[in-house]
Amino acid sequence: MNKDERKALISFLSIYVGSVILLVGLLLYFYYKNELKSVAEHCNMQMSNAANEIKSQILNSYMNKQDLKPIKLKHKDIQYALFDENKKLIFSNMHKEQELTLKKNLYETQEYTYYVTYFYEKNIPIRYIAIQTCTGVQDKNKLKIIMVLILIFSSIFVGFIAYLLAKLLLKPVREKVESMDKFIKDSAHELNTPILVLMTSVSMLKKGKNPEKMMKYIISSSKQISQLYNDIHFSTFEKNDESLEEEFCLSELVSHSVEYFNDISITKNITIESSVEPCKIKVDKNKMQKVVNNLISNAIKYSHNNSKIIVTLKDAVLTVQDFGIGISKEEQAEIFKRYKRGNNNEGGFGIGLDIVKQIVKEYNLNLSLKSMENEGSLFSIDFTKVLV
Repeated sequence: MNKDERKALISFLSIYVGSVILLVGLLLYFYYKNELKSVAEHCNMQMSNAANEIKSQILNSYMNKQDLKPIKLKHKDIQYALFDENKKLIFSNMHKEQELTLKKNLYETQEYTYYVTYFYEKNIPIRYIAIQTCTGVQDKNKLKIIMVLILIFSSIFVGFIAYLLAKLLLKPVREKVESMDKFIKDSAHELNTPILVLMTSVSMLKKGKNPEKMMKYIISSSKQISQLYNDIHFSTFEKNDESLEEEFCLSELVSHSVEYFNDISITKNITIESSVEPCKIKVDKNKMQKVVNNLISNAIKYSHNNSKIIVTLKDAVLTVQDFGIGISKEEQAEIFKRYKRGNNNEGGFGIGLDIVKQIVKEYNLNLSLKSMENEGSLFSIDFTKVLV
């Protein structure tokens, strides 16, 4: 992962994770506030019930003329204290009695919640009942811990999901960038050969050495550069343009292409043999020229030196056969994809067959390939559907 990809990934994660955590945090905050009220209400109810239980016990004891004995409350986490009218302690099983004050009806310290109620009955000296419990504070602390843990695990989960999403989103972009980077490198390599031949031929021509041969090389190199430029231009700007369909003779177009590429094949001493029958079709002529040119150009690129190429047009089927390096079965499934090449040691950008595939698909023509490694390839296109 390069610097720009890391920067994009960090930016995406920061915005996505930050916004989700903020949303989750707000939801947890409102939930926490609501739960605090529920915890407080539950705690208050427990203490109120405990106070009523103590009152009932006191009344029963005095009505039965029994000595008041400390009772055991149902809730083990609740302690209490009893005071007389002068706020003098009568009984207590509380912890940290120094925190207790009878001036407040309900309050909370770091460890306990206190509830004080006034009790008035004639002939009964008890006037104040104070209740102490730790459940309210403990429940609130547990709630805080749960909220923090939820936020932490939510952040980790969201971060993990965001990372996976970012990787999925960046993957096609990365592949596209890598393909373009490879394309630029290949284009520099591909253009280098005809330009070098062109410059060498011009230099030799100036010196008057073998002018006829040098002129052939100049024409061949110029046509190669022109073909490369046309492929790039078409693939970039013209592929989605509206088609201008017209009736024309395909055999004439094929013959013109064969004549055109004869000047290019001379650099590898390749002979192009052609056999064409009259065939009139109705399609975009410019696009069909691209199809034929790229099939012949591809055959030249992947043919051995001193070999031949056979171009035939019979029964509305165009075939271009070479006897070059061939294409393996694995590569045949990929060969029509953009920037894919049959062999990385050979020339080509990997866009020629992509152009062929796109145009053939546009007119719903049948394109087939037969190839064996080290024996050559045979491309066929059936034009029956566009015959006039």
